[in-house]
Amino acid sequence: MQNWKIKTSLFLNYFVFAILLNSVGTVILQVQQNFGVSESAASTLEAFKDLSIAAVSFLISSYIVRIGYKNAMLIALGFISVICFIMPFTASFLTTKLLFAAVGSSFALIKMSVYSTIGLVTKNEKEHISLMNFIESFFMIGILTGYFIFSYFVDDANPQSTQWLNVYYLLGGISLAAFLLLLSASLDESSIQSKEQKSMLSEFKEMFKLMVKPIVLVFVLCAFFYVLIEQSIMSWLPTFNNKVLLLPAALSIQMASILAGSTALGRFFAGLVLKKLNWLIILISCLLLAAALVLVAIPLAEKTTGQPITGWATAPIAAFVFPMIGLLLAPIYPAVNSVILSTLPTKQHGLMSGLIIIFSALGGTTGSIITGNIFEHYDGKQAFYFSLIPMAILIVCLFLFNRLQRKEKNSIQSN
Repeated sequence: MQNWKIKTSLFLNYFVFAILLNSVGTVILQVQQNFGVSESAASTLEAFKDLSIAAVSFLISSYIVRIGYKNAMLIALGFISVICFIMPFTASFLTTKLLFAAVGSSFALIKMSVYSTIGLVTKNEKEHISLMNFIESFFMIGILTGYFIFSYFVDDANPQSTQWLNVYYLLGGISLAAFLLLLSASLDESSIQSKEQKSMLSEFKEMFKLMVKPIVLVFVLCAFFYVLIEQSIMSWLPTFNNKVLLLPAALSIQMASILAGSTALGRFFAGLVLKKLNWLIILISCLLLAAALVLVAIPLAEKTTGQPITGWATAPIAAFVFPMIGLLLAPIYPAVNSVILSTLPTKQHGLMSGLIIIFSALGGTTGSIITGNIFEHYDGKQAFYFSLIPMAILIVCLFLFNRLQRKEKNSIQSN
C-alpha cells in the first residue's frame, strides 16, 4: 500500500511541475503581447527557470540524502504553492521572471528526489527504465493538460489582458493537494543514509569525482543536447503557431498540446518496448526519423491557405504534423537517464540526479535562447531547422555512451 502511495506521489509531483515548468512557452507568447517585449527578451524566461534549476541542483545535490527525498519534495511543493497564490496579484515581466526562478528552484528538489526515489522502489534495471519512462510520460500528460488550462484563461479579444494570471490560483491548489498526498505517504530511505558525516568540501569533491568519469561526461553531453532540442521546440511552438502559422493566441497554445500528447504517448509505449528491445537501436532510429520529420514538416508551414483560422478544423496541416516529433524524441531522455542511474551504485543516485538536472537545465536555456534569437533575426522556420544540428551530435554521443556503459558494466561484474 505504501509503495503504491509513494509511487502515486511521484507521478503527481511530476504532473504539477510539468504544468508550471512548461508553461514557459505559453508565457513567452503572453509577455510579448502583455508587456511588449521582444522574442530575444522573452527567451530569457527559460534562463530564469533553467539556471535556477542548475544552481539549486549544484548546491543541494551533495546534501539531498541528508535532507531526505521526501522532505525535499515537501519543501518544494509547499514553497511553490505559496508562490502560485501570490502570482495573480502581480503583472509585470519582472515578476514573471521571478516566478520561473521559484519554479526552477523547487523543481530541482523535486527532480533530484523523484529520480533518486525510483532506485528505492524498483528491483532491477528493466523495472527502473520502465518506471522512469512511465513517470516521464506522466510529465508530458501534465504539459498537455497545462496547455488547455492556460488557453482557457487567455483572452483572445483583448491580447493585453492579464487575466490569464488567475490560472495560478488553480495551480496553487493542485500543488497543495500534491503536498498533502506526499505528507501522508511513507518512504524508507534507510538504505541510502550514510553513517559517516562528511564535510561540504568532501561532498563537492565526490560530485566532481563522479563528473570526470568518462561515462558520466558522455552522458551529460547526451542530456544537454537532448534537452536543447526538446526545449528549443517546446518553448517556441506556441509562438511558431501564432507568428508563422498565424493561429490566434489561445489556439496556438492549445495546438502546442499535440507535442506534449505525442511525447506522452511515445514515452508510454517506450516504457513497454524498452523492457524487451535494445535501447540504443530504439533511440538512434527515433532520432533519424525525427530529423526526417523536420525536413518534411517545416516546408508545410509555407503552404497556408490564407483563409482566417478560427479553430482546429481550419488550422493548417503543419500545425498537426510537426508536433508529432514528440513521439520520436520521447524515449531518449528517460532512457539515457535510467541507463546511467542503473549503472551506478544506489548511493550515487542523488549526486548523479543533480548532474542530470544541472546539464539538462543548461541545455534547455541554451536551446531556448538560440531559438529565440534565430526567431527574431531570421524566422520561425529557420529556428526549427536548427534542431537538426544537435540531433546529429546526439547520435554520435549515444554511440559513445553505449560503448562506455557496456565497459562499465563488464568492469563491475569482473569485480
